[in-house]
Amino acid sequence: MRRGWSVLSIGWLVLGATMGNATPSEHLLTPDDQPVLAFAAPVGMQPELQPNTLVQQVLFKKRKLRKTSVCGNIEIQGKPVGNVPGKIKACGIKEAVQITSVSGVALSRPSTMDCGTAIALNQWVEKSVKPTFKRRGPVVELQVAAHYACRTRNNRKGARISEHGKGRAIDISGFKMANGEVVTVLNGWRKNPSKKQLTKIWRAACGPFGTVLGPNADRYHRDHFHLDTARYRRGPYCR
Repeated sequence: MRRGWSVLSIGWLVLGATMGNATPSEHLLTPDDQPVLAFAAPVGMQPELQPNTLVQQVLFKKRKLRKTSVCGNIEIQGKPVGNVPGKIKACGIKEAVQITSVSGVALSRPSTMDCGTAIALNQWVEKSVKPTFKRRGPVVELQVAAHYACRTRNNRKGARISEHGKGRAIDISGFKMANGEVVTVLNGWRKNPSKKQLTKIWRAACGPFGTVLGPNADRYHRDHFHLDTARYRRGPYCR
């Protein structure tokens, strides 16, 4: 407070000195001639800064996303669904989640899986899918062909239970861009520029996922990528 009044006093002294050196006629200043004095407001009397609205909006959005996040990651949106019992032996999921988006990219339908698969999907989308389609997109939606389903591999009678039946797999058939364009595995795998982009993200999925199958694998996967988190001693199996 003392500092503020000191600045004010100096201002009046400067004005007084100026007026003291002037002739009587010069004491009568016109409005245009009058000096403009800038006084600092006393400390403690300055108006408070207004809160940053943009920062508040960002924080509000984060709080909202945190409430609907799962698997301990704010980028993975959805809801917990608990244990999912299987209709046949070896099927089912413990502590399953239903995912609606990963890394800001929506899934075309809510997809049920375990957290390990959700985390792998989020990593793949964040590190590969989004950067690959950045100029063409951005990508806003993953076209989900299949997620949890209690069935055998490729629905063949007598085959082993599919990773889909354990909540550890998801099939992606296409990628929707912000302008409405949809890049499908079926139509884009054989021709550029889609071929180059799809090959790049297919290759990048090999690592976050233990099994990655695409059109080159067999006729069952000619129109989608099969991604699952099964692990093998020899490392990821990608075809």
